[in-house]
Amino acid sequence: MARTIPIHEHAMDQIKYIRNAMERSSAFTAVPGWGGVAMGISALIAAYLAAQQPSVGAWVRVWMYECLIGMVIGGTALWRKALTFDEPLFEGAGRKFLLSFAPPIVAGALVSFAIYHFGPQFIPGVWLIMYGTAVVAAGTFSVRIVPVMGFCFMAAGAVALFLPLHLGNVALGAGFGGLHVVFGFLIAKRFGG
Repeated sequence: MARTIPIHEHAMDQIKYIRNAMERSSAFTAVPGWGGVAMGISALIAAYLAAQQPSVGAWVRVWMYECLIGMVIGGTALWRKALTFDEPLFEGAGRKFLLSFAPPIVAGALVSFAIYHFGPQFIPGVWLIMYGTAVVAAGTFSVRIVPVMGFCFMAAGAVALFLPLHLGNVALGAGFGGLHVVFGFLIAKRFGG
């Protein structure tokens, strides 16, 4: 004989279902997988070029240019994927994603400027940690793999803090290059483009 389900239990099940559906629908899924791969490849090239530089100033310039290139690649890929999946960038989860990502990036830029003058060997660690923090913060409004990627950047940054500058460059290449390529492929495979 079938068990009769009391109406309040049925209502609670329906509320849980609706809540889960709303949480899933509010995730920002336009994080670009292939854009991440392209950013990773450009970071690997930057790591190679930066390692060839004769001074800390020239090394920083290479990575600053890479920052601009990565922002153009990432921003363009993000915008294109958002259009493709009809996901608004400046509303709902997209807005939360961008507003969560920006403060750690700005903080990283300001801290980088200060430590450039006092201890440039800390720049790679700070960049990786701040970028990872931005990805974790923004990832709270995205799919689960995004904050995982951010924590990996933070771990790479923590290691880089204790490396001399010439090995910090290797950490930047492995972090911004390797992690973007690996997670970009995973995101593209699981969540499209």
